[in-house]
Amino acid sequence: MYFPRHAEKTIRSLASMFPAVLITGSRQVGKTTLLEHEYPDLPFVSLDDPQQLLLAREDPKLFFQSNPPPLVLDEVQYAPELFPVIKLISDRKKMKALFFLTGSQQFSMMKKVSESLVGRIGIITLTGLSLREIMQDPFSESFIPSVSYLEQRKAKKQKIDYPLLWKIIHQGSMPAMHSATMDWQLFYSAYVKTYIERDVRDQAQISNEQAFLKFMTSLAARTAQTLNYTALANDAGISVPTAQRWLSVLVSSHIVYLLQPFYTNITKRMLKTPKLYFLDTGLAAWLTRWSSPDTLEAGAMAGPFFETYVVSEILKSFYHQGISTPPLYYYRDKDGVEIDLLIHQNGVLHPIEIKKASQVSKRQLANFTVLEKMKDIKTGPGGIVCFYDDLLALDDLNHIIPVAYL
Repeated sequence: MYFPRHAEKTIRSLASMFPAVLITGSRQVGKTTLLEHEYPDLPFVSLDDPQQLLLAREDPKLFFQSNPPPLVLDEVQYAPELFPVIKLISDRKKMKALFFLTGSQQFSMMKKVSESLVGRIGIITLTGLSLREIMQDPFSESFIPSVSYLEQRKAKKQKIDYPLLWKIIHQGSMPAMHSATMDWQLFYSAYVKTYIERDVRDQAQISNEQAFLKFMTSLAARTAQTLNYTALANDAGISVPTAQRWLSVLVSSHIVYLLQPFYTNITKRMLKTPKLYFLDTGLAAWLTRWSSPDTLEAGAMAGPFFETYVVSEILKSFYHQGISTPPLYYYRDKDGVEIDLLIHQNGVLHPIEIKKASQVSKRQLANFTVLEKMKDIKTGPGGIVCFYDDLLALDDLNHIIPVAYL
């Protein structure tokens, strides 16, 4: 079963503007499937094929003589030697939509892209399925809790059953988990093994796979928490520099996202440590051994997992619009005042609290008042994302926002 992706429109738009389009994202999020669905008549070449990879690395010009564009080129991160030739062909042909590339976003690959193809390539990040895509909701705008956005979502009147949402949080967002009968335990076990062996070993200089698995598990146990390299290193029995190197690989491969703190020069009392989130809650649940939706929902990590899910859903809404750096932050100062999420759009801050509850109150907006000290920044509509079924005003600016509105 193919789930229509909200990124399809963005990819078509990029293809009308650039000779090359690159879709980045972690393994199994559907990059190849999307392109096969959108461009079924184009030749498809995968650099997973050892012969094609050898030719691409040793003789890039001959590779494209054998595989002339337009074409789809899968797993391009394995042969960055192709990028200068893609530039030459693009400049010579002066045509759009010649190359459709996929790859895990690794630092070395993106460095080559920025050096060789600036102005010639459009880039989009694809994640796992969003809740909208799973529910086959065509609404694709980035989440901003503005009056117009919330009115559009309210018009759809789409609700989601509480147990179903926890099933989705536990199941994760990988398309394979929603398009076929798939054993959750076996899928994520194979996913982690493949990810370590194929994408991480060389880049992260891993000599001890068990230590890396412990490191990933420690990260998953700290999803929705501020980053602490020392604690992560101690858990995995590695050095802090190694923890920093390994985390950078997980971030560049779209396994983990670092939410940066929002701060200004007005006060120095704001913390400047990012919070970490897994982009796939199913993978985080597998790593932390929550074996079912019921045990996860009733467990000690239910709150952090719900927050992780909400942040990842909002990220997806920006990524799939082609926004590679979503304007998302959090607030925490040294007095312990915290706002879970800030969306900074057009000079306006939209504050969001995330609560694993169906009943919330205006009192839970109290921390929003700290934004009033930021004199050069306007505070806009915000609210509390929770399990309440309907959109409900809390005051002139803020609403109770059902999770189905994301």
